Amino acid sequence: MTVKAPPQIDASAERFEFLVAPQHAGARLDRFLAEQPEIAAAHLSRNRIKALIEDGRAAIDGVTTRDAAKKLGAGDKVALDVPPPAPAEPQGEDIALNIVYEDAHLLVIDKPAGLVVHPASAHESGTLVNALIAHCGDTLSGVGGVKKPGIVHRLDKDTSGLLVVAKTDAAHHGLSRLFADHGRTLHLTREYLAFVWGVPDRAHGTVEAPLGRHSTQREKMAVVPQSRGREAVTHWEKVEDYGVASLLRCQLETGRTHQIRVHMAHVGHPLIGDKTYGAGFKTKVAKLAPPAREIVENLGRQALHAATLGFEHPITGEEMLFESELPEDLAALREALGAEA
Repeated sequence: MTVKAPPQIDASAERFEFLVAPQHAGARLDRFLAEQPEIAAAHLSRNRIKALIEDGRAAIDGVTTRDAAKKLGAGDKVALDVPPPAPAEPQGEDIALNIVYEDAHLLVIDKPAGLVVHPASAHESGTLVNALIAHCGDTLSGVGGVKKPGIVHRLDKDTSGLLVVAKTDAAHHGLSRLFADHGRTLHLTREYLAFVWGVPDRAHGTVEAPLGRHSTQREKMAVVPQSRGREAVTHWEKVEDYGVASLLRCQLETGRTHQIRVHMAHVGHPLIGDKTYGAGFKTKVAKLAPPAREIVENLGRQALHAATLGFEHPITGEEMLFESELPEDLAALREALGAEA
């Protein structure tokens, strides 16, 4: 269905105009636009193009269409108006950040435990995104039509460690492809240090179990049948044996919500301090010597730290590798558990 475009002037929008060549006759409008070099250079994804079309920003021979699947004919004149990015919905807030690397395209943050990554109903302010908007200011580009940092992967609120964030559309698209690939064909390294209850009987292993929402507790994830879960693979290696507990190095092959926490609990070694997936192991605390017991009781979070992050820079192609030392609370836990071994 098409309607005549109402007379309007949007001086702030950037207009792209194309003439449909015979070889492109029959192509979908959104696919045709996505394949144009000028559109690609503007880093507009196909989803963004579709949203613009549905918003009435496209026209064929001067007639507005909201049908992204509309077939084009040879000689059609296609126009697309792209408005400037809207201001970010979250507001910038002056929150201290531990920035371990920054250039014009991206930042690498060493996130403290307790900092939420993205605003949500329960955390509308005081998040990493609020801090990044204040830090980056006008250097942010419009990812998805809104000025905001490109969050391509997350850490749980109570997980500390390394996180990469895109500042520009080009970096966002490149990093998104990288994380979607899960390091299978592109360079991506994500290693975590996890303090768990018990000691595995092997030096290393792999947990391969699909994850999905818990059937009754929707805020939790769980190992589920493959038919209703997403592939999830965690490789682990034993680093230190404390008798009642151990330190593991976990490497993600996939990046699902709560993946390490659920996988380790699934194999009988839940994370120390994990109230969601390790509540049944509270009796283990009593077996610790007083110094370690006090640290665990006051930890207030799961003992998980994103210690290593490596990737290929999406713009320069440079191989990047970052490492983060254990934060003070987990370093103290390591020392106390080591004294018991």
